[in-house]
Amino acid sequence: MINPDYRSVSSGTTGHAEVIQVTFDAEVLPYEDLITIFMTSHDPTTLNRQGADHGTQYRSIILYHDAAQKMTVERILEDLKNVFPQPIVTEVVPLDQFYPAEKYHQNYYNNNSYAGYCRVVIDPKIKKLRDAYSDRLKEEV
Repeated sequence: MINPDYRSVSSGTTGHAEVIQVTFDAEVLPYEDLITIFMTSHDPTTLNRQGADHGTQYRSIILYHDAAQKMTVERILEDLKNVFPQPIVTEVVPLDQFYPAEKYHQNYYNNNSYAGYCRVVIDPKIKKLRDAYSDRLKEEV
């Protein structure tokens, strides 16, 4: 499906995964660190599931842009395989096409931080991320 809407993706019938595309400065945060942070801030061992959300659209996936990124990801996954009690099931595939979410779903947490889902599900994840990687976080302005 070309340019699916959020409702279609969340149905689990399109084959798409809910992802973000990160723009970063490798001088500030190397790609290796970005991937390591991603892999250790979610559960990469649960197939088609993140927390209470389940379906193929919630699979752990890394979409790489080039061969160098692919090699970096594969090396990091190999390094992390003994960190988790279960096998890592994260898919590693080339980025073919990225479709941005509709405007109302972009920057969702910042725009809805007081919503129940954000407070119960996302807030603990952000706390864990801040606790583990506070040395790499930029101070809010």
